[in-house]
Amino acid sequence: MLQLYYHPTDASMAPHMLLEELGVPFELKLVDRANQQHKSEAYLRLNPNGLIPVLVDGELVLYETAAILLHLADTHPQAGLAPTLATAERAHFYKWLMWLSNTLHATLNLYFYPERWASPDHVHGATTVKARAEARVGQLLQLLDQEFERHGQPWLLGERYTALDPYLLMLGRWTRNFGHPARDHAYLGRYLQRVLARPAVQRAYATEQIGDVLV
Repeated sequence: MLQLYYHPTDASMAPHMLLEELGVPFELKLVDRANQQHKSEAYLRLNPNGLIPVLVDGELVLYETAAILLHLADTHPQAGLAPTLATAERAHFYKWLMWLSNTLHATLNLYFYPERWASPDHVHGATTVKARAEARVGQLLQLLDQEFERHGQPWLLGERYTALDPYLLMLGRWTRNFGHPARDHAYLGRYLQRVLARPAVQRAYATEQIGDVLV
């Protein structure tokens, strides 16, 4: 059985939603961040980076959110959560998956962990990094809003719901305390509500006991 090492609302949230969408048997393994379990010797054997999530699929141990999403989509092709290989649509799927991971997700990490990128002897360094990251995320959200306005389709890739959509919902939710969060953008906000309304997403939210600001 598939096992997902997770912590509520962490980067494991997107694979969790995708697993619910697939409707396959899986087991959630809670990683207790409060007690630094993700830095324990046992967990570091699964992911030497000490980050969440990890997916265990038989003998395969896989980390990195985007890689887990792609693996789940590829190993369950009947679900249609990724386009056919060697097509233009598949190329755009790769583009957006890498963009979500390497651009939006990475910039959000700067916002949440600014102290990692500021010199300790710079009094306002972390504050500056955080402010610049929020401003950059705002630009990226505007780009997404324009994309939905341009293509006029319900999902990020177009007419088809894919593994991209739970990933974007998760990242959009992380902006909920921003001055101008994802939900406040006209087209992007309506899109997030569509993803949120899916029964699989609601099941994951219920399991993770997300009951505050949903997006």
